[in-house]
Amino acid sequence: YLDHAGSTLFPESLLKAFTDDLRNNIYGNPHSQNISSKLTYDTIEHVRYRILQHFHTSADDYTIIFTSGCTAALKLVAEAFPWIPEGTKQPSSRFCYLTDSHTSVVGMRGITASMNVVSVPIKPKEVFLSEKNRLPAEEQNCTTPHLFSYPAQSNFSGTKYPLSWIQDIKSGKLCPIKIPGKWFVLLDAASYVSSSPLDLGVHQADFISISFYKIFGFPTGLGALLVNNRIAPLLKKTYFGGGTAAAYLAGEDFYYPRKSIAERCVLRVLLWGFGSGLLSAEAALAWLSCLTGPCVISEMEIGGMEKIKQHTFALAHYTYTVLSTLKYANGAPVVCIYSDTDFSNPDVQGPIINFNVLDENGEVIGFSQVDKMASLYNIHFRTGCFCNTGACQMHLGISNEDIQRNLQAGHVCGDDIDLVDGRPTGSVRISFGYMSSFEDAQTFLKFIIATRLSKSDTEIPFQSPVTKLMTESVPDDHPSFDSGDKLSPIPHIMDRELRNNLAVTKTTGSWQPPEAEAESIRAAVSETAVPTRRKGGKPITVTNIYLYPIKSCSAFEVTEWPVGNQGLLYDRNWMIVNQNGVCVTQKQEPSLCLVNPSIDLKKKVMFIQAEGMDPISISLEEDTGKEAVMYESKVCSHRVKTYDCGERTADWFSLFLGRPCRLIKQSSDIKDRLHQKTTKGLASATNISLSLVNEAQYLLINRASIMQLKEHVSARLEEPLEIEELIRRFRANLVISAPESFEEEEWAEISIGALRFQVVGPCSRCQIICIDQQSGERNKEFLQSLSAARGKKTNFGIYLMNQPLHSSFPDILSVGSQVLPVLKENTEIQPPTSSEEKCSG
Repeated sequence: YLDHAGSTLFPESLLKAFTDDLRNNIYGNPHSQNISSKLTYDTIEHVRYRILQHFHTSADDYTIIFTSGCTAALKLVAEAFPWIPEGTKQPSSRFCYLTDSHTSVVGMRGITASMNVVSVPIKPKEVFLSEKNRLPAEEQNCTTPHLFSYPAQSNFSGTKYPLSWIQDIKSGKLCPIKIPGKWFVLLDAASYVSSSPLDLGVHQADFISISFYKIFGFPTGLGALLVNNRIAPLLKKTYFGGGTAAAYLAGEDFYYPRKSIAERCVLRVLLWGFGSGLLSAEAALAWLSCLTGPCVISEMEIGGMEKIKQHTFALAHYTYTVLSTLKYANGAPVVCIYSDTDFSNPDVQGPIINFNVLDENGEVIGFSQVDKMASLYNIHFRTGCFCNTGACQMHLGISNEDIQRNLQAGHVCGDDIDLVDGRPTGSVRISFGYMSSFEDAQTFLKFIIATRLSKSDTEIPFQSPVTKLMTESVPDDHPSFDSGDKLSPIPHIMDRELRNNLAVTKTTGSWQPPEAEAESIRAAVSETAVPTRRKGGKPITVTNIYLYPIKSCSAFEVTEWPVGNQGLLYDRNWMIVNQNGVCVTQKQEPSLCLVNPSIDLKKKVMFIQAEGMDPISISLEEDTGKEAVMYESKVCSHRVKTYDCGERTADWFSLFLGRPCRLIKQSSDIKDRLHQKTTKGLASATNISLSLVNEAQYLLINRASIMQLKEHVSARLEEPLEIEELIRRFRANLVISAPESFEEEEWAEISIGALRFQVVGPCSRCQIICIDQQSGERNKEFLQSLSAARGKKTNFGIYLMNQPLHSSFPDILSVGSQVLPVLKENTEIQPPTSSEEKCSG
């Protein structure tokens, strides 16, 4: 797990302490005066004390305002800061923010704009030059309030910006912009305090925003704003609901606020809702003290968090050192690291490494592709721009015009469009937390080496005799936690041994096969993939038809089958959901491929079988009785009306999977059908209805394309591979026999009998193709082989849509039917612009 900058993990002991507390105590609504209400109030106050203690300050200097997260804390500052708008007699306020800031900080300008206050973005290098903006002595008496916000640690690169800026800006030594007035500082500490100590006794920012799940992993949905008491009286809070008023009149405009800024800004009923979160925060603080040792405030010993800071930095430094040295046989670097530091000092660099993976020619491999490969190795990290567009632009060289062009190309924040015109839209980020270990760092580095530099993932240089890891005692200021929360030394590789190690790995190949082999494969593909016209007169026919009645379960093969308005009749009409109503697929439960549904159209029954289970049957007729539970589910961000298939099937699937789950079916009520897709061309004016598929009604693959991939995969696996087994991995509806491999990718439309289909786009494959559909076993080689054969992409097969049927009698698709393609003018199919993975479930 390498996404601690997103959210760290929580220990089991923390959950136990939290639940024990809830079992042993009664916490009432704090609006009352009874014993349980008093316990809630006292607990809240105690948590405030513990948090202030953690940051080496007290209630004499700071007030804690609990919020629903760091974003809510920042929003509160924007709403309550004593801005002076444009157009008044006195000089107006300015809101300045560092461009390397989280979206939640930049978003504050929306509120300031509504108040007619100007926002000014400041680049990091401009702050160091801001001494030139110092005002003459006669202009330093202006009291107009201005606000400057910056992150203590960049959530993009891990750069730690100087905490000395706080005092320098407040004193006027540094001036973000040259304007008369008094500067206040908002420190976004959410990323920083997850792994570094913050001493507010020394660095007294006016506002500090934090988020508890980034520190402890639990609770989520709880943050805080720490407000310096010197500015607290100046804040303007207008809304007074939920117990924040000391007195008010309903019939007149009379309102008297509560004395404390915390009580004025936080709804008391909201605090009660936060009760469980505050209890877990208390448990987390107690747990942290046990882990790292108590902090002695009087002597300013920053004990526990300092150890975590050194531990996480040591892991980042080691990983950075190895990662930055990896090179291909031609000397080209394996990664491009985006950093402002050389990872030599934990005071200026946090435990975050941001990078993009490169190929041998220096071209960026899209972050979405790297993420798919990492999932095969059970490695979790984050990709994209990390809600920090400013840093992303700065490090990746993306201009404002590029951002707008990418948006026009369909790319939005959070999707998987990783390359536009060959240029990256984002990157990969790994980050370490307090429970990270040296093994975590090694596992990640082995993944990079295995997929970029070695022939197979078993040839790991870190374990070879040549590399021979040297275990040295780490200096006292660079300790490390092992899995038992005890200090242990971190193994380091000596520079000479690292060079020897890389000399071995550079000759072993790449993520693709060795370059000569990869070039031959790509050449073979390029000769056949994009023909200008159909070659020869050999007809194309349908060889196999599959439907998947239950999403992510086994295929049901037929020789002919009726076609409905959603595709093949009953294809993906059912799906399995967990106790929270979330769809369960083979990504989470590979054993679903061992569930074999089959449909008898005459009896109107679906039979479900699995080894070791008694078979069950379900009627195809929709249960419209009063006992049927109707509700909405989500499939690929679309809402779908479904109904529950009952306790008998729920018990069957729960027993098979070993955890609570249920079987649900899509409702056939056309009025309630919300899962639709608008297509261009063939059905341009029609919203085509979908079943529980992710992207399109049909998925088509070509046997010739499968054969070419089979040769490549078999060579890498060094074992025989049956063509039918490989076909089933790709979970297509239609399998055809075209003479040329990958020629299907240049089709715009096809006709099969009386049915016409529009080609929607290619299917971008995920890790499901790595699952053997006969045994449920995983083999990550398949996705790597596909990536190698297709030149770093994982597209295989094409999506089809057909026009809605106007006849009351369904058409029939049959094996042996001839396929007549229509070539498209543009020989490159763009993938569907969806943030979801496109693989069929």
